[in-house]
Formats: sequence, C-alpha cells, structure tokens
Amino acid sequence: MTSEIHVPGATNFRDVGGLTAGSGRTRAGILFRSGNLTHLDEEGRTAITGLGIRRVIDLRDDDEVRHAPSRLDGLGIETQRVPLFLGSVVSFFEEDLSLDEMYRRLIEDSAAGVVDVVRGIVTDQPVLVHCTVGKDRTGVTVALALRAAGVDEDAVVADYARTETLLPAERNRRILSWLRTQHPDAVHLEDLATRSPAPVMRAALARVDAVHGSPGDYLRAHGLSDDELRELRRVLIAAE
Repeated sequence: MTSEIHVPGATNFRDVGGLTAGSGRTRAGILFRSGNLTHLDEEGRTAITGLGIRRVIDLRDDDEVRHAPSRLDGLGIETQRVPLFLGSVVSFFEEDLSLDEMYRRLIEDSAAGVVDVVRGIVTDQPVLVHCTVGKDRTGVTVALALRAAGVDEDAVVADYARTETLLPAERNRRILSWLRTQHPDAVHLEDLATRSPAPVMRAALARVDAVHGSPGDYLRAHGLSDDELRELRRVLIAAE
C-alpha cells in the first residue's frame, strides 16, 4: 500500500512506493501524488523541501491555478503545467458526467498531456503529480504510468480507490453543500467530488487494453518512445 505523508496544508498527499510489480515493487521516494498545494503553510513547505522533490507536475487548468496558486515560490522546484481537461472542471459538473465518461474523455482527448506527464516523471525525481483533489486527473494519469511501468493492476486500482478514504469528511461536506447550490439536480455530483470507486478505474484500464493493447502501447501510440518507456520502468520499479 502507498504511504500517506503528512504535509501540512496539502490533502491526499502520498508516496506511490511499495506497490507490487510482478516480482518487484515501486521505489519509495520517487513518485508522489496529491491534491493542490494552495494551503501549504511554512511547515508544509518545509516538508516538501525535505522530500527532495525536484519537479511538480500540475494538472489543473488556468482558472484553477489563477484562483488557487501553489505555494512553492522560493523553493527552487521546477513546475510543469499540463492542463489535462479539454474544457474546464466546471463544465463536467454542468454536464453532470459520470466518472466513467470523464475518464474516457480524459484518456481519449488528453493523451498528449498524459505523455507529457510521463516524460516529466522520467526527467526528474523525486516528482510530485497533482491536480485539485488528487483524485481524477492525478488518479488516471498515475494509474496509466504505473501500469505502463509494470505495476500489477490490482495494486494500481487499490491505490486509486484509496483516495476517497483520505479526503477529509469536513471538506467533503463543505464542497458538496456548495456544489448542490450550483447544480441542484445533478446525479453524479457526489461521485465527481468525493468518490474513487475501484470498478471505475478497472473499467478505464480495461478500455485502454481493449483499444490499444496495454497502457504502454497507449503511450507509444501518442508519442512516447520505447527508450522513454524503459526508463519509466527503471525509475519506478525496484526488482526483488
């Protein structure tokens, strides 16, 4: 199981080390994932520095970044912006998309961005990938990277599903209450804002396999080279 790390001001922050990958495991201290870094206090900034993070890959759109900038100034960390949604987060609530449909669109429409994220992971470590909550964009992208590196599907799905156990109940109540005022008739609102059901990720990975053969083939089809894929595996996986 991935290890939750206490970074004051950050939600859903964890190390993706320790996941089963055949006879090996993912390396600890290499790839981190989280929600946004808007509320980092000085202790949180110190914690980020202490992890040695060299690159932060921010998957949020321009409006999200403008309204909630990361508190990384002065830490000397490379920030890579890769907005993953074609459209805004607001639009998904307005359309009342299911998580299944959101993930399908993300995988199909933002493949070039997913490849950019994987290249960022390969370029610098330790690396942190995050969006606003660390659930959907981060969840899908990290899942594809881990599967392409050879992490067992069950381990990838369990890591994704773990997110909803790490979202504070008070945060969920506050967000859902506000969203209900904006979208009173939405059916999928709670799933979009707070849930990470294992069957949804398993279905998303199954679609990638059905269309492309594997997550590695999906990344190759959108520009990742064999050398980069081998390097992803070398960086993330420690043989036992």
